[in-house]
Amino acid sequence: MVKEEVQGATEEEQQAQSKKGLKKQQKEAEKAAKKAEKQAKLAADQHTTEEDDFAKDRYGVSAMVQSQQKLDRPLVRVHDLTVAKADQLLWVRARVHTSRAKGKQCFLVLRQQQFNVQALVAVGDRASKQMVKFAANITKESIVDVEAVVRRVEQKIESCSQQDVELHIERIFVISQAEPRLPLQLDDAVRPDGEGEEEGRATVNQDTRLDNRVIDLRTTTSQAIFRLQSGVCQLFRDTLTNKGFVEIQTPKIISAASEGGANVFTVSYFKTSAYLAQSPQLYKQMCICADFDKVFCVGPVFRAEDSNTHRHLTEFVGLDIEMAFNYHYHEVIESITDTMVQIFKGLRDNFQTEIQTVNKQFPSEPFKFLEPTLRLEFTEGVAMLREAGVEMGDEEDLSTPNEKLLGRLVKEKYDTDFYVLDKYPLAVRPFYTMPDPTDRKYSNSYDMFMRGEEILSGAQRIHDAQLLTERATHHQIDLEKIKAYIDSFRFGAPPHGGGGIGLERVCMLYLGLHNVRQTSMFPRDPKRLTP
Repeated sequence: MVKEEVQGATEEEQQAQSKKGLKKQQKEAEKAAKKAEKQAKLAADQHTTEEDDFAKDRYGVSAMVQSQQKLDRPLVRVHDLTVAKADQLLWVRARVHTSRAKGKQCFLVLRQQQFNVQALVAVGDRASKQMVKFAANITKESIVDVEAVVRRVEQKIESCSQQDVELHIERIFVISQAEPRLPLQLDDAVRPDGEGEEEGRATVNQDTRLDNRVIDLRTTTSQAIFRLQSGVCQLFRDTLTNKGFVEIQTPKIISAASEGGANVFTVSYFKTSAYLAQSPQLYKQMCICADFDKVFCVGPVFRAEDSNTHRHLTEFVGLDIEMAFNYHYHEVIESITDTMVQIFKGLRDNFQTEIQTVNKQFPSEPFKFLEPTLRLEFTEGVAMLREAGVEMGDEEDLSTPNEKLLGRLVKEKYDTDFYVLDKYPLAVRPFYTMPDPTDRKYSNSYDMFMRGEEILSGAQRIHDAQLLTERATHHQIDLEKIKAYIDSFRFGAPPHGGGGIGLERVCMLYLGLHNVRQTSMFPRDPKRLTP
């Protein structure tokens, strides 16, 4: 009896299972039929579309440029798209900054470096519906070639740098396609801090910028900063060349710490150790001893300081100067301050577009300077600080807060953002600094400041081998390691002095920015080795 019941139950289960299987098969067959129908419809639509699309040769994704051909097709710069080119048909290569489809037309903003222009693709006798759709779907940051007519506009386009014209596109080809998901939005990256917070619009933090530096460098602000930085280098070179200086190149792998400190990077050098140069100091001086008279160099400087501050980097660009003088080291100060003034004037007169661009995102007061440059003695600076309530010793170096406070006091009293502080205490300067002839507590050394922060440290150097040996011994420096340096002064050396300037700091302070990483293209600090 029990056996029969079990058998009956098994048969019912099998029937139920076969019904289930049948249903499943039917569903799958229906699904496959629907899919086939959909694909057939898509293929038919595509076929119709291709037949109907009269503009199909006027847009698309170009083959990768592998230098297959030399086209005689001039490309016009976005910056040059002005009313002077109205009604001309021309080619432009740019990035798609934004795109917005609206009915039978698509508005694009095309960007090239810090310049951008509005462009329009509209259904008509030169563009089909499919072409408009294609343009609307091009991903942001893709590079495109467009053939377009320049049209004068009635109303200024406030959101673009080229405000008086727009492009009416007749052909559009993608040269390099960007991935759809960008690590950061360029509009967010140029938004001033605090702006748009109420509407919930984002700004981009510094680490995100630096992790995606290639994208961040495309922003109008970054483009302006590094064009201005290039200008600083050019003005530095031109001014000094006109003054009779010679540009030199110095080694960056050296046998001893150039400033005698511990803040050096050690590198393995075959079977021994070497260091990355903290400064081209010793080599600049050797060139003076070799009768080059006035030299300068532009190159990397390495500092193994574990400083995670707004103004320190472990690698930066040094603008270094060294020169022989006739009677007094103030000849050197005057030469350097005049060079700085020429740089400030050159930036003011030739880089207004860049300065204004940066100011939109990071507002600051215009940089002020005097001619001739203000020079204060260290004791005067200390007196001003004490008057303001600061307690400090006569031979104490200035702390960063005190430097900034002194900068504010100088600005209030003399209305300048740039000045020199002269005659520093000898105890706080490197071993090769010339002591003051009348008071051995002080030295023939100076710092230069912009907006209350130090940008240059310099001095008259000791050019006598005997005195240099004494000072190096006092600083507990291994004489064997600097033997070649000291020997340079044994065969007659002219009195000389100089200084080293941090390029990134100059740019940061001139523009009134608050972090040196903004003016370093790919910054290096204790926490960052990439990109």
